[in-house]
Amino acid sequence: MGFLNAGCSFTRFRIVDPVPAELWGQIPQKLKQFAFRDIDEIPEERSFGWTCFEDMLDTEWLTAPPEKGAYLAFSLRLDTRRVPAGVLKKHLSLALRSERERIREQGKTFISRERKKELKEQVHLRLMSRFLPVPAEFNVIWATDNNTVWFASTQGKMVDMFTEYFTQTFDLHLEQMTPFGLALSLLDESEASRLDVLEPTSFAAE
Repeated sequence: MGFLNAGCSFTRFRIVDPVPAELWGQIPQKLKQFAFRDIDEIPEERSFGWTCFEDMLDTEWLTAPPEKGAYLAFSLRLDTRRVPAGVLKKHLSLALRSERERIREQGKTFISRERKKELKEQVHLRLMSRFLPVPAEFNVIWATDNNTVWFASTQGKMVDMFTEYFTQTFDLHLEQMTPFGLALSLLDESEASRLDVLEPTSFAAE
């Protein structure tokens, strides 16, 4: 689900580093430098990178630029290729059967652990080329006036991937805006200590 849907879960961040003035003009090129790379034709398990907000297939931003007034809008695309466990088990069993027949002709009966591991890797690699990766898109909105960033996911692994890739791309670090952190940002130093003594409220009926 993205920001253009009727409902959307998101994580909010703030940029903790000063944003260099020259970075604003470099952002389109940086997005292209770290854009998504397709893995349909290569047996890779995963690929991720930036894409156009309006079209996740557009990694050149020909559909629309990322600049939207005082905002930047783009997406993080993640393609994941998985081999179903049942399929892998079946073809590994067939490979082990063929291996036993092969070594039996050589007067052997035992398949070493290293050989079994090698066969499993070979089967997995061969099957990978037969399954198409499943794409997923996660929108990003960056408010350039106050450097607040919204990411359309609350999944822990996706949030970690996004923050690391954002820093790798723009050399800027993100801090997740938790309720406590947001409250802290709204208070001055003299009032911030009040947060430490707050007690949680229970809304459950006793």
